[in-house]
Amino acid sequence: MRLILASASPRRRELIKKIDKLEVEIVPSNVDERSAATDPVAYAKELAYIKATDVFRKTGGLVLGADTVVEVDGTVLGKPKTAIEAEEMLKKLCGKTHRVITGICLACQENVTTYAEISYVTFKEYDSKLVASYIASGSPFDKAGGYGIQDDMIKAMTERVEGDLDNIIGLPVKKVENLLKQYRR
Repeated sequence: MRLILASASPRRRELIKKIDKLEVEIVPSNVDERSAATDPVAYAKELAYIKATDVFRKTGGLVLGADTVVEVDGTVLGKPKTAIEAEEMLKKLCGKTHRVITGICLACQENVTTYAEISYVTFKEYDSKLVASYIASGSPFDKAGGYGIQDDMIKAMTERVEGDLDNIIGLPVKKVENLLKQYRR
C-alpha cells in the first residue's frame, strides 16, 4: 500500500515505519497552521484535515495528515520559540496531568476520515536544574508543549503515562494502521 505523509516531523517519519507493507512518500504541507477551533480536540483534528487535504489537492492518492497538541488547564501549548517560552511551558506542565492530543486525517478521492487520539501525561514537580539542562539541549523547540516524552531528561521528569506512547511522540500508529485497513484493496 502507498501512503503520502503530509508531515515534516522526523518523529512521524520514524513512527510510520512501524506499519508493515506500507510504502511512504513524504510531502510536507506548508499551509498556515492556525485554526479557529477553540476545543483542543477539534483544533488537532482540524489542523490534521487542513494538512491532509492540502497535500491531497497537490498529489492525489492516499494522504495522512497529523497534528499533535498538548493541553493543560484548557490551554493549548504549541512549539516554543524561545528558551523563556519553553521554560514557561514546562513550568505549566510540572506537577500536573496534561493531555496530548493527536489529530489524524486520511484523505483520498473517495473518503476523508478524521480522528483524535488522547493520551495523558503526569509530570513530577518542577526541577529547575533539569528543566534548564533540557532547554540547553535544544530539544524543546520543535515539539508541542516543549518536550519529547522519548527524551531521557523528560523521562526523569515523568511520573505517569496513560494511553498510547506513540501518540505522545506524535502519531498513534495502531489507530492509523487500523484506519488504513478500510483503504486496502
